[in-house]
Amino acid sequence: MLASIFSLNVLQTALELGCIYALVALALFLSYSILNIADLSTDGCFTLGCAVACQVALTGHPILALVAAMAAGVCSGFVTAFLQTRLGVESIMAGIIVNTGLYTINLAVMGFSSTMSLVKTDTVFSLAKGSLSFLGGWYKLAIALAMILLAGAAMLGFLGTRLGLSIRATGDNAAMVRASSINPAFTITVGLCISGALCALSGGLLAQYQKSCDINVGTGMVTIALASLIIGETLVRQPPQSCAGETLLGKRTMPRRIIGVVFGSCLYRFIVAVALRFNVPAAAMKLVSAIIVAIAISMPAIKEKIAFEQRKHGACRRRVTTGKEGK
Repeated sequence: MLASIFSLNVLQTALELGCIYALVALALFLSYSILNIADLSTDGCFTLGCAVACQVALTGHPILALVAAMAAGVCSGFVTAFLQTRLGVESIMAGIIVNTGLYTINLAVMGFSSTMSLVKTDTVFSLAKGSLSFLGGWYKLAIALAMILLAGAAMLGFLGTRLGLSIRATGDNAAMVRASSINPAFTITVGLCISGALCALSGGLLAQYQKSCDINVGTGMVTIALASLIIGETLVRQPPQSCAGETLLGKRTMPRRIIGVVFGSCLYRFIVAVALRFNVPAAAMKLVSAIIVAIAISMPAIKEKIAFEQRKHGACRRRVTTGKEGK
């Protein structure tokens, strides 16, 4: 039983999907963790990337399809940022407005059809199958891993530039950034455009991975990405003082935070894959996902509670020991 649940096939599928969905988690890492903006347009932006990639791939250009998906994501991020920075719309409302509008736009991109198929169309995965034949059935994982490594390295390099540091500073204190003669509206716009590009790229990759697109493919994506992000952030969260700044992935640095986000995405997909192996009904998968997300979100509080109880018991033991020595 356990051998079938924790099989190599389950691990492979979880890693493939985890690397693809990690792009969305990285997008949320930039908008939510760095810029401190709750971008709720993620669902629609993911579907937009999926739809655009399908349409372009059908013309015989699967690689260009990913570029087109990213361009569409940039447009989505720009509209969201424009509503926030120029029209004074709150970030949550701006995301809801864009997400609602994207539903009709996505339908239009798909030719007002709810589904699209790429079964008889070349994808980046089918094109690479021949050149990566030495990997056997692991060629899809190699492509997904290469994409997330490139995206992670690019984000790490960008956040170290002057503009990247300005974006990080905007999330920490926008007033200070404004006082330093940096326009926070510009940094927010750039950050949300990059976030949208990553989100749409993930949708484009998933469309070519599963050779199909559905109008509801992005439903709940922001929740899933947030769970992956929180799992990753928990791994690199600053521990209590007794741990001297060390975490499960070492000291809390930007490279380790990005690695933690990717690891969190893969771990989330593995948990979902294991749940499917227990023959969970399809109708109950939303409930299972909700439970996983709830546990992931509450993990930091649970860890703090456990650490507090450990410190309390340690203090009690020391008090008892001191009392006995005094007698």
